[in-house]
Amino acid sequence: MDTISLASELTVLAPDGSEIRELIAVSGGSVVHCTLPSGVSSAAVAHRTVEEVWYCLQGRGQVWRKNESAESVVDVRPGVSLNITVGTHFQFRNTGTEPLCIIIVTIPPWPGEAEAVRVNDYWDAR
Repeated sequence: MDTISLASELTVLAPDGSEIRELIAVSGGSVVHCTLPSGVSSAAVAHRTVEEVWYCLQGRGQVWRKNESAESVVDVRPGVSLNITVGTHFQFRNTGTEPLCIIIVTIPPWPGEAEAVRVNDYWDAR
């Protein structure tokens, strides 16, 4: 059994530029706390083998997603949940004045930096 408290320092800077604090991982998935500072846009990426479920805890932002059948931009705020399916191009940005904080469940667990493939940005990454 594992018990983890949220770290004050980031564990890793994700391939998309967001700040990641690792939480719990099990054989079927992993959970992280993701932070994107105010005024920042991530880099656009797609995942090779994992899918994700996101739940917004704090802040305001937008998420762009594009796959073979659809493309959309959704507003995120506390209480909003969304998914990122395998191969979906996605990018997110903080449109608010406070950090955008998201809990991300990755299924299966995050295999490493090579998982994320850089794709064309929807917004200028900054």
